[in-house]
Amino acid sequence: MSGTKVEISTITTPKIAHSALQFWALFFALCLAVLCQAWYGSGYLLTACAFQLSYGKIYNLYPIKWVFLIALALFEIGSLICGAAPSSVGLIMGRVVAGIGSGGLFAGAILLVAEFKPLNERAFYNGMLGAMYSVASVAGPLMGGAFTERVTWRLCFYINLPLGVVTAVIVFLLVPNNYDSGRDSRRGLPLKKKLQEMDLYGLVVLVPTIICILLATQWGGTKYSWGNARIIALFVVGFVLFVAFVVIEIWQGDRAIVPPSLVKRRTVWACSIFSFCLFGSFLVVAYFLPLWFQAIKGDTATESGIHNLPSILGTTIFSVAAGGMVFGLGYYTWACILGSVLAAVGAGLLSTLEVDSNAAKWIGYQVLYGAGCGFGLNQPLIAIQAALPDFQKSEGTAVVIFMQTFGGTIAIAVAQNVFNNKLVSNILAAGIPVDPAALLSVGATKLQGLVQPQFFGRLQLAYNDSITQTFYVAVATAGLSMAGSILIPWLSVKQAVAPEDAETANTVMPFQHPSSDVDLAMPAILRQSGEIASEDSQSSDIEKVPRNNEVSTYDSQTSEVEKSSVGSTNRKVESIRN
Repeated sequence: MSGTKVEISTITTPKIAHSALQFWALFFALCLAVLCQAWYGSGYLLTACAFQLSYGKIYNLYPIKWVFLIALALFEIGSLICGAAPSSVGLIMGRVVAGIGSGGLFAGAILLVAEFKPLNERAFYNGMLGAMYSVASVAGPLMGGAFTERVTWRLCFYINLPLGVVTAVIVFLLVPNNYDSGRDSRRGLPLKKKLQEMDLYGLVVLVPTIICILLATQWGGTKYSWGNARIIALFVVGFVLFVAFVVIEIWQGDRAIVPPSLVKRRTVWACSIFSFCLFGSFLVVAYFLPLWFQAIKGDTATESGIHNLPSILGTTIFSVAAGGMVFGLGYYTWACILGSVLAAVGAGLLSTLEVDSNAAKWIGYQVLYGAGCGFGLNQPLIAIQAALPDFQKSEGTAVVIFMQTFGGTIAIAVAQNVFNNKLVSNILAAGIPVDPAALLSVGATKLQGLVQPQFFGRLQLAYNDSITQTFYVAVATAGLSMAGSILIPWLSVKQAVAPEDAETANTVMPFQHPSSDVDLAMPAILRQSGEIASEDSQSSDIEKVPRNNEVSTYDSQTSEVEKSSVGSTNRKVESIRN
């Protein structure tokens, strides 16, 4: 087999010719867009989550450049409305508009990188984008608190405007028009047909489904009790709408927002489970660790941000490092598994923090946890790029990002309920003369003013125990993410495998580095040479591999196995020698 040679231009050649300066200017702009979206994402999380899946379909039907710019424009308009809002109604409307635009920014940034960089280089750049997203998610709320305390809350939204303008100008100038016109045959359809392809029925049902579920999880146990009629009604309506959405998606087939053929792919559902759980863990720590510094160490919002730097730097450094290692090794599944393990251990150690814990502990625990999130969070997006054909990449990316956001929302809601219930019970058990409702309504920086000095020590102990209990939620979700990580197929970003066949590539030797002469990603070729068995235990997409110079290609739209000549594909075999 040492003489096998395969055409791998599709793996190592970008779709858009560019200079290094052009790409780095564009990449800087994309980082700004991700920063804008993530740094105050909680302000419009509801609508962003509701519309994220629809962007997967929209990016398929229309040019990526223009969809991204329109999403950015909506986000900027919404931010402007929020900043200038004279009332709460105006603020809500602005957050709705900003959320609709926000839903398409991160996915668009990932897809634009994919157009400028070949598959074998994307892990590094996606790692940098992911690092930016993670940093903004952690530092954003702290910056928002500082703006509110020292300047005005309106700056939380106005700051997006200049960053968005810079991003829009660079993307407009550097991304060619219509370069991806051949990406999907549906691009040339008339408007009426495109609207049919967008699955408007599914969208109309999906948005209220997500809103009902998110409102129920956010309000339950905090604003209303879990037994409140409003919460029960939201769950019931959300469940009924979800069932209706599933029925519509099955009926729509490949027109669906979430095509059934996409959901059946192991990479998609395994990455979705992993992203849902690990990002949920990440947001729980990102939200409650600053509260620990403020309540237990007496930090201001700014000081808690500084003390949170080990987590931020750990996530950033290891995210970029993981991207470089995936680029070098070719495989990404190991990073997901390692990320799950390190995050679970790190969150477990954070749950042991006490009132008198020294800096060595809270710094070391943060670095370990940040390393886990850095290794794992961005790999699912690379997995989608490696495993799916071009016409499903945008939909697959949208699904993973949606599950990531949705998981974070659910995990935060669960952790908030754990915190509230534990704090109330601790206050009552300790006999502290303070109204629990008043305690929950004030910020963690104002605890000393609520009780007499002799009770403050007990209040700190109660608060510490309540916050560390939320880290058990982070431990559980990080641990559950392991189930998704071990199910992600061992595919390589260096393998010249046709997208339709990617998930069926043999995965029995995940650590063997592909050489320049041997393409281990071509199971059909290897089987013809008699070196591996024809049974593929990793996937059911291909039932058998014919011989006599033919390979089986799974058509994800028709679920039929067609035969095609090896010579008609872009994988050209010059010679096969045993």
